[in-house]
Amino acid sequence: MTPLERRASASLASIFALRMLGLFLVLPVFALEARKYPGGDDPALLGLAMGIYGLTQGLLQLPFGMASDRFGRKRVIVLGLLIFALGSFWAAAATDLQGLLIGRSVQGAGAVSAAVTALLADLTRDEVRTKAMALVGASIGLMFAISLVLAPLLAALVGLSGLFVITGTLALLGVAVVVWGAPAAPVMAAGQARGRLVDVLRHAGLMRMNFGVFVLHAVQLAMWVAVPALLVQAGLSKDQHWQVYLPAVLGSFVLMGGMFALERRGHLKKVFLAAIALIALVQLGLLAQAFGTAQLWPMAGWMFAFFCGFNILEATQPSMVSRMAPPAVRGAAMGLYNTLQSLGFFVGGWLGGGLVKSWGSQALFLSCAAAMLVWLLVAWPMQAPQRPQPVRQDA
Repeated sequence: MTPLERRASASLASIFALRMLGLFLVLPVFALEARKYPGGDDPALLGLAMGIYGLTQGLLQLPFGMASDRFGRKRVIVLGLLIFALGSFWAAAATDLQGLLIGRSVQGAGAVSAAVTALLADLTRDEVRTKAMALVGASIGLMFAISLVLAPLLAALVGLSGLFVITGTLALLGVAVVVWGAPAAPVMAAGQARGRLVDVLRHAGLMRMNFGVFVLHAVQLAMWVAVPALLVQAGLSKDQHWQVYLPAVLGSFVLMGGMFALERRGHLKKVFLAAIALIALVQLGLLAQAFGTAQLWPMAGWMFAFFCGFNILEATQPSMVSRMAPPAVRGAAMGLYNTLQSLGFFVGGWLGGGLVKSWGSQALFLSCAAAMLVWLLVAWPMQAPQRPQPVRQDA
């Protein structure tokens, strides 16, 4: 990477990290802590409160992405982070589950993921794009691991409302990083034609990516409606769950270096499809755990396998989208991609809570496995973007 690419990757990964740490601090304890609020005894409403963030994200990712094409990436990112902070402080002041619902929905309205990933794509060459996106993915995974350790401790000290205050504060720190740390996007040449959204919708490869990211994040959030209860059943109290999550997340990072080596050798498609199949297998493993008495070591193994597959997909998918999309519609392409990602969060939380309430966790994991297998069939004909040869530059 060039110095500019390293600066862009580090600063934009830190923006994701600050924002996602706030979200992840809430996620491991939300289902347990929100039950203490009036209205929190309804699993379906609880799942909706978890997933409503994804609905508003889904509605606004595309407009934010297209706006970043037109008005500039950094302006849109700052606006989105300020809205996200507002929603966090609203949720902190909530006194019932409905108030949490409103706060979570306003949080989701700060839909900056598309603009951030589009800016990262603008500032990096194709041959280092996956590495840059993997840095973002690794920062997200690391924040998740940290949150699993800190969330129960912080929840005991400051409660769910205090976690939302921390979330809002981290978002404001992200604004400072955007303003003073992140490089500006290259200026589009005068007279260069701007692409249209229809160009994205007609692109078969991009639409496969969009379908996949929807399924992946629906499954991710739906799982967490039931996984904490299985870990409790396996003998871990809620403040000890990090003992499973943290080693699983950190261990999965070891595989990321191997992924880069396989990509360089032209095996990106095989790695991508294998990661999808692995997560489908994880769901079947969790299904088996749900049918009996959950056991700690098998649960730990399935969590490690899940994070291996998830982190690989989190790094490769946005990289492939940015490489497939023409530069003139890169913001729109990333916007649509992140729209489907956010809608996946919403559907996963909503349907996950409903499935557990009506038919139990077995139906949840069976549905997740089926969704992953459908994605595997959809992704099978994909053509991975060709990895360009590095171009030597004279000093």
